[in-house]
This record gives sequence, C-alpha cells and structure tokens, in this order.
Amino acid sequence: MSKGRILVVEDDFDISNMLRIYFQSQGYEVAVAPRGGDALEMCQQQLPNIVVLDIMLPDMDGYDVCRQLRGNLRTKHIPIIFLTQKDERSDKIHGLELGADDYITKPFDVEELKLRVKNAIARAAYESLTNPTTGLPSAKLIEEQLRELMRRDDWGVIYTGIERLEPFNEVYGFVAADEVLRYTALVLSETVDAIGTPNDFIGHIGGDDFIVITNKSLVQPMADDMARRFAAGVGTHYDFKARQQGYIVVRDEAGNEQKVGLMALSVGILTSDEGPFTDIREITEAATAKRRERSRP
Repeated sequence: MSKGRILVVEDDFDISNMLRIYFQSQGYEVAVAPRGGDALEMCQQQLPNIVVLDIMLPDMDGYDVCRQLRGNLRTKHIPIIFLTQKDERSDKIHGLELGADDYITKPFDVEELKLRVKNAIARAAYESLTNPTTGLPSAKLIEEQLRELMRRDDWGVIYTGIERLEPFNEVYGFVAADEVLRYTALVLSETVDAIGTPNDFIGHIGGDDFIVITNKSLVQPMADDMARRFAAGVGTHYDFKARQQGYIVVRDEAGNEQKVGLMALSVGILTSDEGPFTDIREITEAATAKRRERSRP
C-alpha cells in the first residue's frame, strides 16, 4: 500500500531521478516535473499528497509555483517543501510567507528529507486536511468551504458516491477498492477541468462519499459528465469475465450466491435555489437525500 504520492519539481535530472528511486523504494508513488508549468498541470490532473519544490526552475521560480498552488482552491491545501541551494534567511522567510510548509537546503540529507515528507503528510492527515487515499481535501477543509457557501446565492453542490463498492471490495480486496477511490477522484477532477472553473472545490468526505462545490448553473452538466466518465472506465477495475457478464458473484450471509452489477456513480445535486439553509448540516443532509432519491431503482 502506497504511503502517499510525492510530486518532485526539479529540473536537475540527477537529483530528481535519485529522489524518485529513493522514495519509490520507501513505498511512495513519485511523479517528477522538470518545469513549474508541468507541475501545475500535473497537480490539476492528480493531486499529490505533497510537493517537493525546487526554487530555481527553467520557466518560473518555485515561489511562483507555490503562489499559484496556494491561490487555487483545489490545490491550496497540498503541503509544500522547498528544495533550494539558497541558504539565506530572507529566501526561507519568503517561502514560508507564501504558504510553504517546510524547506531543506541543498546539499541535503535524503533521510532528513524523508522525515520531513513523512511528517508533513501525517500532519495534513491528522488535521483532517486531506484524505490519505485520494489526496483530496477532507473534513476540515470541506467544512470551511461549506461555511463559505452560506455567504453565496449562486452555489451548487454535487454529492456523489460509488454504488456497489462494498461487494467489489469483498471480491477484489481493499487495495483494488482504494484504486477505485483514486479513479473516482480523477474522474471528478477531469469533469471540473472540462466543465467547471478554477474556483470549484472537490472534497473526499470519507468512505465512498465525495463532494463538488460549483456554480448552480453547472451542477447538472457536471453530474451527467462525471457519471458518464465513471461508467466509461470503471470496467478496467474488473477482470475480463466480470466485464463481459456485467456483474460479479458474491455470497450473502446465508451463503447464497448473488449477482451484483458493476459499480456506478450515485449522484445528488443541490443548489441555493432550494434554500434557505441556516447551517452546513442542513446542506449536507439535503444533498444526501437528493443522492438517495436518484439512486433508487
């Protein structure tokens, strides 16, 4: 099981390759971006659990990358560790002022960097900032966004979950189920990229529950798009026989075999027009009810 996804933003191939090999040997997934623009694009496609960011890059400096990550609602929560040759106090202060979580100076001790990475990921999880499986914003950040919602009159919420994930887990195991959760996060991100705006928010509530906060005019086309994208690719998580049949076979508590269809997204949508709502609990309860209504056979 992966300890987390690390994005290394470093144009020196020897350093980035060394970090990739080392952290993969420690159980992490590692992606490498040689340019700041590449890093920003990769963060939109699949959220890392942490970014190890060099300050000196060929297209923009690390400060600009940090500033853009912190300025985007979908990436502002990602922990950032600056990796730099500079050892001046002013450079460190500037990075921390922009919202970096930590820094380490070249030449560095890779064991020290490993501990800083481990601690930053653990701290984000402990503070309920991110879900460890998907890397998406979790409880605390979702609550913050829902409170912000109460001040707007043009919002829309998409509350979605994965139907039949539990029997899939029974047949294929929790590692495969975690891959489905990551796939779902990717689907939501692709939908927001295609239809939404940079200010839209994607969160992982827990289990198989996700939330997208957007403009009320976008909720229906986004809900339709994410359900379509999920259905188009979910078959890759099954074996050939299940894909051909369109179902898997599980046993109930009495030992009887049951056919269970392939997974699908269950989506509920809610907009500000259905208010007024006095607190965030009313919003989440109403969105949950909408999802249940749409998932009924």
